[in-house]
Amino acid sequence: MATIPSPQITQFSLPKHYTDANTSTSTQRVDIQNPLYLLPKCNSLRELKQIQAFTIKTQLQNDLNVLTKFLNFCTHNPTTSSMGHALLLFDKIPEPDIVFFNTMARGYSRSKTPIHAVYLFVQVLSSGLLPDDYTFPCLLKACACMSVKGLEEGKQLHCFAIKLGLNNNVYVRPTLINMYFECNDVDAARRVFDKISEPCVVSYNAIITGYARRSRPNEALSLFRDLQERNLKPTDVTMLSALSSCALLGSLELGKWIHEYIKKYGFDKYVKVSTALIDMYAKCGSLDDAVSIFDNMLVRDTQAWSAMIVAYATHGQSHKAISMFEKMKKAQVHPDEITFLGLLYACSHTGLVEEGCKFFYSMSDKYGIIPGIKHYGCMVDLLGRAGRLDEAYRFIDELPIKPTPILWRTLLSACGSHGNLDLGKQVIEQIFELDDSHGGDYVILSNLCARTGRWEDVDFLRKLMKDRGAVKVPGCSSIEVNNVVHEFFSGDGVHTVSTDLHRALDELVKELKMVGYVPDISLVCHGDMEDEEKEMTLRYHSEKLAISFGLLNTPPGTTIRVVKNLRVCADCHSAAKLISLIFDRQIILRDVQRFHHFKGGKCSCGDFW
Repeated sequence: MATIPSPQITQFSLPKHYTDANTSTSTQRVDIQNPLYLLPKCNSLRELKQIQAFTIKTQLQNDLNVLTKFLNFCTHNPTTSSMGHALLLFDKIPEPDIVFFNTMARGYSRSKTPIHAVYLFVQVLSSGLLPDDYTFPCLLKACACMSVKGLEEGKQLHCFAIKLGLNNNVYVRPTLINMYFECNDVDAARRVFDKISEPCVVSYNAIITGYARRSRPNEALSLFRDLQERNLKPTDVTMLSALSSCALLGSLELGKWIHEYIKKYGFDKYVKVSTALIDMYAKCGSLDDAVSIFDNMLVRDTQAWSAMIVAYATHGQSHKAISMFEKMKKAQVHPDEITFLGLLYACSHTGLVEEGCKFFYSMSDKYGIIPGIKHYGCMVDLLGRAGRLDEAYRFIDELPIKPTPILWRTLLSACGSHGNLDLGKQVIEQIFELDDSHGGDYVILSNLCARTGRWEDVDFLRKLMKDRGAVKVPGCSSIEVNNVVHEFFSGDGVHTVSTDLHRALDELVKELKMVGYVPDISLVCHGDMEDEEKEMTLRYHSEKLAISFGLLNTPPGTTIRVVKNLRVCADCHSAAKLISLIFDRQIILRDVQRFHHFKGGKCSCGDFW
């Protein structure tokens, strides 16, 4: 093992903030010969090294208690340099026990180099040490931090835990479940859970959270019900995942039931739970409820303010989002990355280009927040929606990081909206260099070619898409009626036997035509289709099916809430406005990008979408 070099000592004096200002009158004097008294006020690795130098001067550099405290400091909020110093300290220990290793592994699992925990574990095993109950949780967390790249190491650790009889340990099981979820092996995570004869609430939390994070809310909520049937008491972590699952589904009624449960058992005392309630209500289309939760919070942290800003932004109320930011500043709450995502989102969806640019550049200039890939995406979207396509292209091209396919796809979508085929071709070349498996890219460019009559290009793109195995995600819309979520896919009814729903939709379209609805068949870019067939394709889009189902199965005047997995199409947007007028219904439609509130023949987006 390496030997830590002894720091050169020229002259050492304690920093001023280590001394007690009242030492002349205080009856409690600090023993400055004991360096452990200095550690609580230590704020940096540099200061730690000063204290370490002092231990050498006082011949305490090999004291295990001192080394333990030093290791804990270095690994608590690890950086590359602090973990490097921790390793030097670890190597200084003549015969380190497993507790010292666990501290090191915990630090690496929180660092940018979690794989080093596994490397060090191999060395420790070769020296004859055996892991204990706390070793595997640290190592499995390190594997989880590596995502898919850590799966093989995670599996090997799982096998080793079985060999040592620790796989059923109460600390090991939840981290095993979490590791498999984070490494994208959901089936393995479920197998681990199913083998637990009497799962505790921590194991339930691990699997419920895993499903929620993997966008599988139905499984998460099913397990939440199972936990209740076993008479286990959920924790605040359980409630966070349950609310997240309701938000993913857009299930307002279930979300309200969970809210009542939260109030009954006192979970609303947690700021994070209240913040999750804001997020849930906003994503389920009930902005008023989200505002009510925020207004009644006694303590509001950065996350709570940010959640409210994002809520206003996604509902198209950009001025309220910006006003909320001003109130946040007056409350002296420091913004974070999510705050600015909300502000950029708000500006993007209402055409506030100049304001959006000011917010973007103030992130680093005024608040010291380095923009991430999502902020860059918002800027591309902001410029693209406003038709400033060349400027958006230059923005991507001049980024300090390598552009991702998502950034280019955002611009490609804007090219499709503004009919810019030439730039669209340039953009898709950039996308295909990075990823050619996304079916939506081919469809956008194919539709652009079709609208300009370039049918040979359309055929070529469709053949290329088929040859590469790229598949377009089908449109899917869901609606909650009587606590049951019903899903509809685009095309349902085109080639199937007529049903009550399809007949109702046919009648609905007839009524819409009487008040001026004209199906926009230009959106169906198939040269071999007759106009009537194009109209039928548009008619059975998933959002129209879901809205029709809502009209049939809810009382007059009830708000219809629909969630769609893709962007709402222009034809369905026009139809929804007319439906809200004819039937005097409010329709709240959440698509992949934002909310549309249809009422009295108008939409909250002002047709800027």
